[in-house]
Amino acid sequence: MSAEAEALLGPSDVRELAAALGVRPSKQRGQNFVIDANTVRRIVRAAGVGERDTVLEVGPGLGSLTLALLAGADRVVAVEIDDTLAGALPATVAARLPARADRFALVHDDALRITELPGPPPDALVANLPYNVAVPVLLHLLATFPSLRRGLVMVQSEVADRLTAPPGSRVYGVPSVKTAWYAEARRAGAIGRTVFWPAPNVDSGLVAFTRREPPATAADRAEVFAVVDAAFAQRRKTLRAALAGWAGSPAAAEAACRAAGVPPTARGEALTVADFARLAEHRPPRA
Repeated sequence: MSAEAEALLGPSDVRELAAALGVRPSKQRGQNFVIDANTVRRIVRAAGVGERDTVLEVGPGLGSLTLALLAGADRVVAVEIDDTLAGALPATVAARLPARADRFALVHDDALRITELPGPPPDALVANLPYNVAVPVLLHLLATFPSLRRGLVMVQSEVADRLTAPPGSRVYGVPSVKTAWYAEARRAGAIGRTVFWPAPNVDSGLVAFTRREPPATAADRAEVFAVVDAAFAQRRKTLRAALAGWAGSPAAAEAACRAAGVPPTARGEALTVADFARLAEHRPPRA
């Protein structure tokens, strides 16, 4: 067995570390620690992490995925909000992968607030995202770090479906469109419940993404996202009705739709991100 393989955490390692730190997984923070070494190896393989990559990880917890990433990447930067976990992780890395410890950096902060990271800009995001903040964290990181060209995140299966849903899908909505602004996302596999401690009462899924340019548009991101939010706030209504507040009136919403080449009788779930960008360009001037 290689030194890297021996460094990975198994179920007993995770529980021993947690006991030594007095840590119990927090439901409030969506903490479910991965206890299966084969799962983290699979995630690293699926993410295509290579020796030239600087990887950003969010919510590293006790370090199960961190160690697997560090064994394959050039550098890993982990963002952890929990005081105890943030304090312990560098020591875990130093003890289990001493030859790679200088390639690891820990940022003790809220991933929803970070605007800069130490060292070179990250190439890839690979993370077991806390379930309760997975979508806002992903969107914040894509907006804040344009160097992130690709990534693989583990999220609740239902969230994975939403992030990757195409127009017309029953679960297509705000997360689908906003993710599509930044990247092409796809389902990259399922993860069983038994690889976590504690085992969650929901299934998990992997979402892979590849950065792409947003639609060519004269509207900025905030303007496009405003019309997306308006369209799905009342998703069962037609755009003429759903966008009335955004446009100023139902008639103004209909005019904006027609100018953008979008049927005013359609619903938001039928539109692509490029359709929303055209709509944003035709928002009536505010009085």
